[in-house]
Amino acid sequence: MGWGVGQSPVIGIFGGTFDPIHFGHLRPALEVMESLGLDEVRFIPAHVPPHRDRPGRSTAERAEMVALAIAGQPGFVLDTCELEREGPSWTVDTLALLRERFGDAEPLLLMMGSDAFAGLPSWHRWERLVELAHIVVMTRPGDHPELAVFPAGWVEARLAAGADDLRGAPAGRILRLPVTQLDISATKIREALRRGQSVRYLLPEPLLDYIQSRHLYC
Repeated sequence: MGWGVGQSPVIGIFGGTFDPIHFGHLRPALEVMESLGLDEVRFIPAHVPPHRDRPGRSTAERAEMVALAIAGQPGFVLDTCELEREGPSWTVDTLALLRERFGDAEPLLLMMGSDAFAGLPSWHRWERLVELAHIVVMTRPGDHPELAVFPAGWVEARLAAGADDLRGAPAGRILRLPVTQLDISATKIREALRRGQSVRYLLPEPLLDYIQSRHLYC
């Protein structure tokens, strides 16, 4: 992992409600980490997600589920900074906090899917995000995110050609990275569990055991 001796560690930031976390989160995160040589990916469960309903499970349960899901994968880290903060879990505030924690020189890579990126202009202080971190847009092979929602030229001026473009600065660039997109959603998992259907092979076995032993989502 990493980009060489003497260089700053490179950290991926992957947020979500994770209610529950599943392979549709984990596989793309692993591919980003390996493709870009990240030192770690920090999974950050949201406390109060601004753009969707409140999670059905408690902060403690969702943190525990993330911890179980990523256990044993080197470089995957649970970060509870948003769970410890009151009010809406604005990403800009989280990145500002991480900047205070890790310093101004360390590259931070905010990871998100194409759909989330297309909605970026609706986020709180969205233009500030790229000042605090690079943005890695996890796309389907051949997919091109919708750019009409952005100010003319805003994305194009920041596009990175590859990982090398992210190495020389702590923030400021946007990289499109094709990853394996699994058609799995937390909503479908919750609905299947409510119907008494199996969700095996949609999420890690230790997490499935945890959910079943506590009768979550039933």
